[in-house]
Amino acid sequence: MKPYLPEYEGHEPQSGLTPAVAPFAGRLGGNQDFVVDRSDPRNEKVLEKVPDAAPWMSLSEIFDLRGFLSLDLWKFACLECIASMMNVFISAWVTLHEPAAVEAPKTEVGIYHTVTFFSPLFGGITNLLLTPLLIYTFAPSSGGHISPTITLATLFARIISFPRAILYMAGQTLGGALAGFAIHTAYGSRDFTVGGCHVDTSLVPVNAALIIEFFACLVLIFLAFGVALDPRQAKIFGHAAGPWLVGVVLGVVCWATAFTRPGYIGASLNPARCFGVYVASEFPGYHWVHWVAPLAAAVAHGLVYLIDPLWSDPRPYV
Repeated sequence: MKPYLPEYEGHEPQSGLTPAVAPFAGRLGGNQDFVVDRSDPRNEKVLEKVPDAAPWMSLSEIFDLRGFLSLDLWKFACLECIASMMNVFISAWVTLHEPAAVEAPKTEVGIYHTVTFFSPLFGGITNLLLTPLLIYTFAPSSGGHISPTITLATLFARIISFPRAILYMAGQTLGGALAGFAIHTAYGSRDFTVGGCHVDTSLVPVNAALIIEFFACLVLIFLAFGVALDPRQAKIFGHAAGPWLVGVVLGVVCWATAFTRPGYIGASLNPARCFGVYVASEFPGYHWVHWVAPLAAAVAHGLVYLIDPLWSDPRPYV
């Protein structure tokens, strides 16, 4: 693991000011390059204040509750709230439509020539383009998680502290709720559906929706880690390509899960997004699926992350 400070040696800015780049192992698109070296005694004070400034924290470091007293974490959580609010509003608005009955396609090519197929495509393209830009914007400060799914995954991978995870998810969910209030006001009605947040339970059992959501989240987490958080990929993709590849994964998974089964219009992949949608409309009985599925996927990924660690000499858990 490289020391943190030498990574930023280079041309001095003419103003004499130094960019405020906080070390954080869970920075999306950073490939764990923006970290400090745990073995360097000079970083002891930094790690005492910010234990997730380096990966592979011990359990005592993960659950060090003093993080709740960190003003920086609260500021970063506010940034996650803002990022989530913007993401939820745009990604929900572009796929928002009036409720419509599911009809069998009447064309020779079947569903591939219907709005059921093309409507999620626009949502996928929006995610593909919007997600990387949000990550670029917020990653230098908060890490650019934007979604509780990513935050949960980094928690179980031991690259984010428990206080940071709780504050981030609270901020992301609040941001989704604020976006929901804005959507309700802008649309002027609560009678609508949004792609990724609607399941027709008369056609799709809740357990089927849970399975689809789980595997969609699992794909997102594994691939997001592979391209944007794996230190072994930093020199292959670079920090610039990682966020775009995350956007590609998100866009493809959103679209690919939206048209196969009538009554299911796509995986959520972001519980804060659907929380905001339901604030704007109404909360269905299956809303728990959008939280349980990413939690289960994050746990499953964390187990694999433990079996096949990214660092050659990980520290023990305790």
